Amino acid sequence: MLGAVAAMPALGNLPTWDNSGNSLLNGTYYFREVIYVVADNSGDLSQAAAAYGNITFNGAGGYSIGSNSVTVVESGSSGGYLPAASGTYTVAASGQGFFPAPLVSGAQVYGMVSNGIFIGSMSESGYVDLFIAAPVTSPLATNSSFQGTYTFAGFVPGGTPATMADTTFQVSPDGNGNLGTVNVTGYFGGGGASVYSQSNSGIKYSFSNGAGVITFPTSSTANFYSGQEFMYMSPDRNFVFGGSPNGFDMFVGVKNSTSGVNFGGLYYQAGIDDDTSQLAAGGYGAIDNYYGSFNASAGNIVGHQRLNTPLYVSGAEGFTYADTYPASISGASYTDTVSSTQFTFGNGGAVRIGFGVGPYLGINVALQAPALSGSGVYLNPTGIVNAASFSPFTAGVSPGEFIVLYGSGLASGTTVATSLPFPTTLGNVQVKINGITAPLYYVTPTQLAVIVPYGAAYTAATGTLPIAQIQVVNNNISSNTVTQFINLTTPGIFSLTANGLYDGAIEHATTGQVVTSKNPAQPGETVAVFASGLGATLPGVTEGSAGPTNPLANTVQTISAAVGGTSATVGYAGLAPYLAGVYQINLTIPTTATAGENVIEIFGPDSDNFQSTISIGNGATNSSARSGPQPEVATGKVSHANRRLPAVKQPTGCIVTDPACAASR
Repeated sequence: MLGAVAAMPALGNLPTWDNSGNSLLNGTYYFREVIYVVADNSGDLSQAAAAYGNITFNGAGGYSIGSNSVTVVESGSSGGYLPAASGTYTVAASGQGFFPAPLVSGAQVYGMVSNGIFIGSMSESGYVDLFIAAPVTSPLATNSSFQGTYTFAGFVPGGTPATMADTTFQVSPDGNGNLGTVNVTGYFGGGGASVYSQSNSGIKYSFSNGAGVITFPTSSTANFYSGQEFMYMSPDRNFVFGGSPNGFDMFVGVKNSTSGVNFGGLYYQAGIDDDTSQLAAGGYGAIDNYYGSFNASAGNIVGHQRLNTPLYVSGAEGFTYADTYPASISGASYTDTVSSTQFTFGNGGAVRIGFGVGPYLGINVALQAPALSGSGVYLNPTGIVNAASFSPFTAGVSPGEFIVLYGSGLASGTTVATSLPFPTTLGNVQVKINGITAPLYYVTPTQLAVIVPYGAAYTAATGTLPIAQIQVVNNNISSNTVTQFINLTTPGIFSLTANGLYDGAIEHATTGQVVTSKNPAQPGETVAVFASGLGATLPGVTEGSAGPTNPLANTVQTISAAVGGTSATVGYAGLAPYLAGVYQINLTIPTTATAGENVIEIFGPDSDNFQSTISIGNGATNSSARSGPQPEVATGKVSHANRRLPAVKQPTGCIVTDPACAASR
């Protein structure tokens, strides 16, 4: 299928999202959602809202909200209750899913389910929000259910970036309603890295109908918390969340692990950030929200966030990144100095919460994903990754992207394609993506390398995201079908270590030699970066065939880049000549680039890859100013700093307590 011809499937045969995981949501849940609307390019808020109460999932794709069972508070309004409502939800075997937003008309809440807990957001709608739900336990939680030591992380919004705050504190409930002295510390956006504190003694808590209330003294001088904070617990009591019944804050907490932390594998995540680092210079605050996942292994993290940053991007984008963590985590917590986040673990590492260190405010919650397996020809629903970046499955796929599929029984043996174009049948194996057979590079019983057909893309219906259905056929036996979201672009840079980490596969354009720390790129030099996932091309090329040379196959979508946070001029972005499924980006290293290891960032219209590094020389010699082990690669806290601020686009939909909005439902 030609790269410029993204044929839409017949209307009667549009792909649908996998609903085989609907049973992962079953029963009555406590939930809390906070919503913030960005007003202007300073990062001020024009509106804030919160909803909390009960929602019931029937385990088969239906949900309901009872009359007066969900309370809504809204800035500039007296609030009230959500009207009784019902609808449908869809969750895949992976735990990824979505349902209509209870609080905003026409919006969808997208997110992840693990161990019955749902975390997610309305990233696609333009609202900055965080949605958390956990099953109401049986028997109901009581005062005696809340014992041990818990660490909390909270986000307390203000109307301006300067009054935004985040918090952390520990409590030691005694099971009888007493917390004793609670010392809260945190940061305000206007205070930069200054630590603020609030200490109160004699703090009480109580439970009623399975929900808890922590009561702080009512005081006009309180830095962070005053009055009641509602709290909900997970069934195993290891995770808590909640916020004020009259405010717009959100907190998450974990019961501190008494044994070692086993941090590794796939995690689902969601959170809110507010970068207020520009305020000291008279600038702005950049608030965002996200959901996604990350893989942690041997001290390295490769992660993805479906990111909504109203000040930088009009609409959500896929953001992939790399980070590191300590080989040994003492005290069940660590501080990531690169992302400016303090993390704490609960349940032996199965739950992780994060608290932003000022001026990088925010909270994060991550839940260890369940292990998935199957019999026969089995495609792991979480086992679809970019062949270059190894970004996790929530990143989705894009037309022309080189991807790797993981599972079991995928092939009878190992077979590698020996000529171009790549065949669509290899070792009696086929892969179908939206019904189109895809070119195969190699097949093994547990792993396949495949190129997403350009024709698999289509235009989704209003209010939904495009979907790819992926299925493996081994010796005429079909696997389960796995669904993924389709993007315009899903960039990833091939790495020298072949795992998406550290130095990218980059060549000096004039010599063709590989860029390394011993043979670095120089400021002002043009280099060739080899990547996957840059989308459709013009002219179109049959996927799996060699990239042409005359004419070159340029990307349809605009691709841009940055090196070390400074914009880099892109001279060419398109298919790499003579290679199949590989894109090439020719870019010029900024003349101001700092010698040493620099993060190289690739942007598409709906994506941002902030992962690989490139060695830069000092401009005078052919040796890097830095040698030795690879450095940590930063997460996205400041990755957008080189972008120009657009006019803020107001989110779609309306909060249902607005009479006009309620009438439209």
